Amino acid sequence: MKRILIFGAGKSSLYLINYLLGIAKERNYFVTVCDRDERSAQEAINHHAQGQAIGMDINDSITRTSLIASTDIVINMLTRPYQFQIALDCLNAGVSMISASYEDPKVKTLHRDAVQKNIIILNEMGLDPGIDHMLAMSLLSSLKEKGAVIKSFRSYGSGLPEEKIETNPFDYAITWNPRNVLLAGEDGAIYKEDGKIKMLPFHRIFDRTWGVPVKGLGYFEAYPNRDSLSYGSLLGINESHTVIRGTLRYPGWSEAWKQIIQLGMTNELILIPDLPEMTYRQFTAMFLPSSTTDANAEQEAANYLGISPTGNIMSKLAWLGLFSREKIGGKAKTAAQAMTQLILKKFTLPEGMTDMVILQIEVEAEYPAENNRKEKISRLMIDHGKGSSLTAISRTVGLPVAATADLLLQKKIQLIGVQIPTHPAIYGQVLPALVANGLKYTDENYEG
Repeated sequence: MKRILIFGAGKSSLYLINYLLGIAKERNYFVTVCDRDERSAQEAINHHAQGQAIGMDINDSITRTSLIASTDIVINMLTRPYQFQIALDCLNAGVSMISASYEDPKVKTLHRDAVQKNIIILNEMGLDPGIDHMLAMSLLSSLKEKGAVIKSFRSYGSGLPEEKIETNPFDYAITWNPRNVLLAGEDGAIYKEDGKIKMLPFHRIFDRTWGVPVKGLGYFEAYPNRDSLSYGSLLGINESHTVIRGTLRYPGWSEAWKQIIQLGMTNELILIPDLPEMTYRQFTAMFLPSSTTDANAEQEAANYLGISPTGNIMSKLAWLGLFSREKIGGKAKTAAQAMTQLILKKFTLPEGMTDMVILQIEVEAEYPAENNRKEKISRLMIDHGKGSSLTAISRTVGLPVAATADLLLQKKIQLIGVQIPTHPAIYGQVLPALVANGLKYTDENYEG
């Protein structure tokens, strides 16, 4: 029997766990799920005969290393700060690891040792990053095989409600880690457009937006996502005059979310005394000039931010509850924690609605051997959830991880070392598995 160890039973792990338990009898797998909240792990296992749930603190090194040493493959669904330590434990135990998170640069230093141990440490194996890498590499490789030079590359991704929400002016719902939503763009962004490098700090990310049409869905708003330049090398397209990775939202998101960043409400470092006892109105007033009073918080906020006190942006901030006299409550100690509690409460999917995932890749190619013929290709993947308990986000993050674990245990992927899924030995196997499980994508080509 092959043993699979999963760290993390959060929203993004549910489909992954269900998938592996679903094939456990056929493949002779045993699945162990560990989470800080033992109840979440138990609910994920759901009394399956070939699964077990363990409640544990990931910082408990004795339990963690013991579990890793007794398994055949580790799936790390925790946030990136834990990636290196778990990878190091896996290396010491000679056990392969898969993670859905962006690769920690420190993990790359383990490559030579991983090769010597004959294991793979595979990161960025979720949706974005993950499926986006694989869709891009398979497309770019096929174009280059035909003699194309890649002139422009744009990649967009998002998880959104399947349609606009009439009762929610932000048109957004939390279907994955709320901290990631709150701190989106915290690293700033850098990209290349028309041969020029563009750099944006965190507080300017949401000033730089543009429209993106998505076939069958309409018009969306895009903002730049992290470090696009590094993908020039990863994807082998350094010659491209444009390399942009962007995040999609329904139009109007950025102009409102920018105000929350400008106020400083995403700070997760400074501890605020007695924060749960404050109202959100008092909380907002903290970020405004000292003359602000409880009575005139809206006007002072509008003046400070340079927006209309009666305009669309202010109405969104008011709807969110930033001027509410309701107490923050909970266990919030920082502004970011208070905001996380708030968006979890406000950004919910209405009953009967589900989410969707969009990945869209736009490539401009040129063929020197064909009189510099130009071609544009759009590759599009859209996936819809099946209710609040089986979201598209959970499916598209969890399925590539689960399918890869299955392929590795069947020895259908032989690659070793520290990797991300830009290698044909990975995407050549995983993409067909995703398609076989219902994740479809289409290509549209046109000259010009």
